[in-house]
Amino acid sequence: MIRSVAATGPTFRILRYGRAMTARSAPTPEISIVVPVFNEAGAVETLALEISTAFAGWRHEMVFVDDASGDDTRARLTALSGRLPGLRVMGHRRNAGQSRAIRTGVLAARAPLVVTLDGDGQNDPADAPRLVAALRDAGPEVAMIAGERRKRQDSQAKKWASRAANGVRRRMLRDKAADTGCGLKAFRREAFLALPYFDHLHRYLPALMLREGFEVRFEPVGHRPRESGQSKYTNLGRLGVALFDLAGVMWLNARARPTGGVEEATLPAPPERA
Repeated sequence: MIRSVAATGPTFRILRYGRAMTARSAPTPEISIVVPVFNEAGAVETLALEISTAFAGWRHEMVFVDDASGDDTRARLTALSGRLPGLRVMGHRRNAGQSRAIRTGVLAARAPLVVTLDGDGQNDPADAPRLVAALRDAGPEVAMIAGERRKRQDSQAKKWASRAANGVRRRMLRDKAADTGCGLKAFRREAFLALPYFDHLHRYLPALMLREGFEVRFEPVGHRPRESGQSKYTNLGRLGVALFDLAGVMWLNARARPTGGVEEATLPAPPERA
């Protein structure tokens, strides 16, 4: 069951921003699936094929963004693109982190709706169309449907650290999100691009969407064990940046000045001739 969170007061009309940095000469897709990857050579081929199957009934594109991997992640994706026409492979020249990779993919996306998944294969692509359909059918005030993992397939230490971090963040930011670490999210491209960018942005999307006056809804999703590669985060390392980022988002929220809504003046209709 979807639960919903909305900002207090009037919502913003989503404004149109610049389109993709690059685009293929193909029909505009309904949905862009953005997947940030870093040293995930063992997972990317299976994940791309699963995504293609999950969205077989949609006009879609897959935008994999390689964050300067040291293995053959990019080479495997490039080879696979010959079999999957909807697959686009982008790459950073230097490692810039997960949030920057997501933003690179969203900027390149050609569809108005975007869904993100983690590149390690732990998000189940079969859940993604359900989130996209819920967002498509919602009103324009709903900017994002965020996944919340059920039956997480992680170590007890990682689950404990995640619960503690989510609890602190939820109390401080009042975003009502139980699991901002879930990489499976569907959102409106233009709403995402309206947000202030900073490193680790992806962990604060519900709070930032609410800050801009949008509504956020949450949907339970599955979680799978990691089959290859290694986690790019440690509990201790994540704690330090989380505290720093939390203070920054609290500052952003404190400095927000809502407009109460955006309106565009229109000329009156000419009088009818007698």
